[in-house]
Amino acid sequence: MNELIMMLGFALAAYSVVGNDSIQTLGTFLVSNERRKWWQLWLFAGGLMAIVVTTGYLGYGELLGGKGADLTFGKFDGVFKDGTEFPKMSFWYLLPPLALLFITRFGVPVSTTFLVLTFFAPKALPSMLTKSLGGYGVAFIFAIIMFMLLSRVTERLFLKHPFDGEDKGLWTNRKFWVGLQWASTGFLWSQWLTQDLVNIMVYLGDPDEVSLGTFIYALGILLVMLAYIFYRRGGKIQEIVRAKTNTQDIRSATFIDFFYGLVLLLFKFDTLGIGAQIPMSTTWVFLGMLAGREVAMRIRLEEVTKDGKKVWGMVFADLGKATIGLVVSVLLVVFLYVVEGRDLAPLLD
Repeated sequence: MNELIMMLGFALAAYSVVGNDSIQTLGTFLVSNERRKWWQLWLFAGGLMAIVVTTGYLGYGELLGGKGADLTFGKFDGVFKDGTEFPKMSFWYLLPPLALLFITRFGVPVSTTFLVLTFFAPKALPSMLTKSLGGYGVAFIFAIIMFMLLSRVTERLFLKHPFDGEDKGLWTNRKFWVGLQWASTGFLWSQWLTQDLVNIMVYLGDPDEVSLGTFIYALGILLVMLAYIFYRRGGKIQEIVRAKTNTQDIRSATFIDFFYGLVLLLFKFDTLGIGAQIPMSTTWVFLGMLAGREVAMRIRLEEVTKDGKKVWGMVFADLGKATIGLVVSVLLVVFLYVVEGRDLAPLLD
């Protein structure tokens, strides 16, 4: 029964986590490549996923900033490093991915890190929350600085020289920008996988004990779920990306993905003094990146005085949506403790 719950929980988590978090890594990629067939985009992202997951399983995780044979790239140890025992799962552990499926249908970008991992190790919440808030701040400031510097040249030219089928030089050379955008997406996608795979792989238990058969099952489920998400073009949650200025432009998407990937790479090191292996909410980092870019864009395009309230309203609305995941995760943990008759005192320490 425990193994059945693990397998079912993994399948639900694979769909719900990637489905909700597709806004971060694949959102701009999907929006800016809407003319391409879904399976072409899936082959690219799925191929990279297979390489990253296989690299972790075969023991070459150090190449991607993790440790040896570990499908979570060290993040599992970050959750259970304080001696927290891995729980014996009941059907209640299917609640996080089910709740995530429900919330995603409304287009709300919740933190899968908080929603899933807090259920397994509640004591890890404070460190994950601190790192995630720091990540939001770092991404927000980084995006403002970088896009303030770039937008004077790039975004103005992008808006003045749209892709209209005619090659008028570097700024409208579609093959050049498609190549750059796919490369930046690949870089970002690999960084996200090494950060967030733990939110799915945690259902398989200790990554050191994953058998070959379980690994093949896990990789197959991940690829199938990713294919369905690409077939649906990301679903309703894509609206958050579409609402931002000029994200449909493949050239703008290139910079968004590249800078976001750089921020995630930065947190492969102990950037905030909390621990490189502590999981963090990449959703919050991504929203910080989009918010900082939007503020910088409006400043450079001289629209802050006219649309300032709208910009900050968008920023706080996105952050408020992300906070929903934190609230729901805490409520689910309390619910689990109550129904299983466990002592709530450890949650209050």
